[in-house]
Amino acid sequence: MASTTPTADTSTAQSTPGTATPRVRPDVELTDQTNRLPFRKLLPIFLGLALCVVVSTLDSVIIATAIPTISSAFNAGSVVSWVPSAYLLTSTCFQPLYGRFSDIFGRKSALCLAMSLFMIGNLLSGFSKTIIQIIVFRGFAGAGGGGLISLMQIVVSDIVSLRERGKYQGIIGGVVAIGYAIGPVIGGALAQSVGWRWCFWVTIPISFVATCVVVFILPLKPVQGEIWSKLRAVDYVGTLLTLAGCTLLMLPLIWVRPFLLEHLCRYLCFQGGVIFPWKSSIVLAPLMSGFVVVAMFCFWEWKGARLPIVPSTCFFHMQPNLTPYAVYIFKHSTVTGVFISMFVNGFVFFSTLYYLPQFFQVALGYDPLHAGLFLVPLLVTQIIASWVSGMLVSRTGRYRTIIYVGFAVWSIACGCISTIRPGTPKALLVVYMMLAGIGAGQVRQTTTVAVQASVSRRDMSVVTAMRNFIRLLGGTLSLAVASTLINNKLRNSMTALGVPSSTIAQIVDDPALLHTPATVSMTQATATAILDGGYTTGFHALFEMDVALTVFATLVSVVMIKHKELTRQDDEALRQKAIREGLEKKMAKASRATPERVNSVRETPTPTPRELESGAATPAKHHDSGDGVEMSRLQKEMDGAA
Repeated sequence: MASTTPTADTSTAQSTPGTATPRVRPDVELTDQTNRLPFRKLLPIFLGLALCVVVSTLDSVIIATAIPTISSAFNAGSVVSWVPSAYLLTSTCFQPLYGRFSDIFGRKSALCLAMSLFMIGNLLSGFSKTIIQIIVFRGFAGAGGGGLISLMQIVVSDIVSLRERGKYQGIIGGVVAIGYAIGPVIGGALAQSVGWRWCFWVTIPISFVATCVVVFILPLKPVQGEIWSKLRAVDYVGTLLTLAGCTLLMLPLIWVRPFLLEHLCRYLCFQGGVIFPWKSSIVLAPLMSGFVVVAMFCFWEWKGARLPIVPSTCFFHMQPNLTPYAVYIFKHSTVTGVFISMFVNGFVFFSTLYYLPQFFQVALGYDPLHAGLFLVPLLVTQIIASWVSGMLVSRTGRYRTIIYVGFAVWSIACGCISTIRPGTPKALLVVYMMLAGIGAGQVRQTTTVAVQASVSRRDMSVVTAMRNFIRLLGGTLSLAVASTLINNKLRNSMTALGVPSSTIAQIVDDPALLHTPATVSMTQATATAILDGGYTTGFHALFEMDVALTVFATLVSVVMIKHKELTRQDDEALRQKAIREGLEKKMAKASRATPERVNSVRETPTPTPRELESGAATPAKHHDSGDGVEMSRLQKEMDGAA
């Protein structure tokens, strides 16, 4: 950081007659880490970032494919959704923190921390002996894995302009497409042959290589300041309140069915396992407590945090006339619209990612490998659509139409998926999933561009982390809601048919038993009736809900997301700065420049992006001196390389 000394905003300390003097809030100055680079340097950087992102991609797809196998291994069908939910829960809660971590400690340090937590969590998950241990260690891994995507997007915003970002994202998109394509195959093959433990371990070597790339290749700007002053700037209280609030809000959605406590009690040799209605105290108490904790978090971020992790929602900065602009980020309708649509995006995407493979195994009778292969059309078309959308944004500078057309196509795809049954032709399934991938891919990257274009460069890391935070929040809630919906439909169907309670518990724990009804003393006709009237009905209800949500997101994107120019006034200044720094290095290398010659190049300091945005400075003008001629020649060389 350039400085971590608290500073007061003197403009807010003044008062006018008849008004109270507002509280002066200490502030922390952060290092501007913007670093525009020529093309020859961008290519290896993007390949390194792609390696970090492909680790997260492989992990999510492999674990999604292996969920039914893990469920069968522990007879944990009623709580197996907590394996991905624990990961999503912690990654959601830590998401805003990574935005601030990268501001305070630097992008490279934050990436290394995220990768280390991710590797340790997955290593321990593979050695787990109970479903409870898997859930706990996956939560630990999520604390790191949740920051990988956000930090990649933050680094991209540092080194590439908004207008050019789409074509460079194609490099990452291509590598991610490979991960999405081979992930289901790897997950299905590992779960079916060598066991589910290797589904957690397989990403660790790739993670280690990615960490080495981050440390030794990424030429990111270091931040200045002492370590203790940086540690003091972290909002620890806000982080703990975020984690507690999300957990308390999630638990009631799990506890309205046979829940985690059942398996925890068995693990501790106690009796347990009951179904709690919505009106029970064990459901209402954490739900109400969650709302209280969220209110405490907002109050803390407004009044207590020195450097709020979510200033866009909770920090009420008072003007002399006492007019709050608490939502100095949310005052942009585009930002609010993107956040709402990203909640829907996370809800629909993660429910699709985790419950389509389960449907293929439970309703269609596929093994894990074939179920994973059926995800490839959805995931690959999503990446292709994302890359094409990015190229269109780079060429045209327009993103609104792409976003709401994407949500509209996605809603049609969800409607089609809600009609599939065990006898649906495989070719039709592939078409439906490709349609879903096209819709989801159109809104994946363009929403990031839209939200970053709507705020100043200072707030890019915060809104990027918040966008991913809200998306993961939607995904976390979707898994609990989807599991509750499908399991309740399945249980109601069996209860209506008079199935014994012990058999109901077995089938809810492992729905795949419906394909071998003799193992649970059930006739084939009864199993077919349960499959059609219970599980398939719940699956249809889930995607009908997804249809309603994507239609709502379409309307929100049309009404709230506005067009913003993708070319900023400081882009040319940043390009000049990169040219000047390149000239200095070349002069020093070629002639072992003396201090006097280097100082002659540095006579006119280059203004920072924040000074340009605030109007405190203007882009530097160069004169036709000898150095100016040399700089012009270097600029032509760099343009030719680009």
